[in-house]
Order: sequence, then C-alpha cells, then structure tokens
Amino acid sequence: MLHIEDLHAEIGGKEILHGITLHIEPGETHVLMGPNGSGKSTLLMCIMGIDAYTITKGSITFNGVDVTHLPIHERARLGMGIMFQRPPSIPGLKLGKMLNVISPNKKPEDVSEAVSRMNMEEFMGRDINLGFSGGEIKRSEILQMMIQDPHFIMLDEPESGVDLENIHLMGESIARLLQKNQRFVNRKNSGLVITHTGYILDYLDVDKGHVMINGEFKCHGNPREILKLIKEKGYHECLKCAKIP
Repeated sequence: MLHIEDLHAEIGGKEILHGITLHIEPGETHVLMGPNGSGKSTLLMCIMGIDAYTITKGSITFNGVDVTHLPIHERARLGMGIMFQRPPSIPGLKLGKMLNVISPNKKPEDVSEAVSRMNMEEFMGRDINLGFSGGEIKRSEILQMMIQDPHFIMLDEPESGVDLENIHLMGESIARLLQKNQRFVNRKNSGLVITHTGYILDYLDVDKGHVMINGEFKCHGNPREILKLIKEKGYHECLKCAKIP
C-alpha cells in the first residue's frame, strides 16, 4: 500500500530525514518509536504532503500512485488520513459542520453512531478543538477520521493527553479503523502509529516496529520486544544494536 524509498526531507533548509525506506502492505499496522526530535512526526507530515516540509530526494508511492509531490487534498482523496499530535483550533467552524462536509457518502445514522461512540454529542455545536481538553481533541480527531474512513491511517501519539478512562475507548476505536476485528486477509486498511508510551499497543495488534533516531531508522522488528528493550535500557541500546554487523 505504501512504499517509501530513500526519502530525504528538510524544513527551513535543514535536513531532518536521511534516507528513509519503508514498505507497508495492505492490512498491516506499523508502529514508529524514537526520542523527541528524531524525525517521526516529520515522516508523517511528508507522507501527507504538509507544505512546510520539502522532499529533496526519494519517493513516496501509495497504492501504485507516485504521491511524492501531490498536494494534501489529492492524497486525502486517494485514501490517506492523519491524526495530528497537536491539531490546530479552528474558530468559526463547528465540529458538526465539519463532519457533514467530510461525510457525503455516509448515512446520517452512521455519523450519529460514530459521534455517540466517541462521546462527542455535546461538542457538535462547538468550534473545532477550541477550548477542548487534550483528551477531547484526540477523540475529535479520531471521530473525524472515522467519518473520513481512509484506507491508510497515520496516528501521531494517539494516547498522549488521554486519561486512563478514555484510553480504552481510543484504543478500541483505532482498532476498528484498522479493521482488527477482521481476518488479516480481509483487511483493506493499513496504519502507521507513532507512540512514546506504548500504551496503544495494549489495544492494537501491531505487525512491525521501527525505531528512528536522528532522522534514520536504527532498528526494525517485533514492536513489543523493541518497546520492552527501550523501557529497560533506553534508546541508546538501539544505537548499540545498530552498530553490530
């Protein structure tokens, strides 16, 4: 579904990503870990086509289409979706109106069911993210993605700012988005998830894990084993492993 080859990207003239190669097949979910400032969010921004980030080398192919230099709206129409770590507030645009705009092919009862599932009924008449708590923002983002229903789902720290009471709701909803309730051969959706805490792995069956440090991949493997190693010994252990021939 997603093939990234030798991707180099910069922002403000400074190169952040140094030759990233990543392949995600239909039905797969990958998790991306790494210390702050390592380039994880930059990778998601480049995949989605956020203007501030400039790709200087390499390519991004999505379902056979070269999207390396396509604008955001064309990538979204192809089936790519993103949940930002810190999405902006949008004064003057009500959440309910936004859901109506992005749900032309959904039945009203399906939209209402999603709103109810995410406990967002009282937010429909409020400006998007304005005055929302961290957990409310994350629920709003997941709700919008449920209505958009993309085939490739990018999640930037979905559990950050979410209290323990709501982390279960977030995890279950993300699992539904990624069709974890279906057999692997029947899944059409894939995902790339950034996590610092690893809490989201309690609710997701993740296929592969990657560690990014200083804009490069240093480790690939079983995500739970990688997370356990990081918790016990820190990211410097990944650097040590990367030096082993």
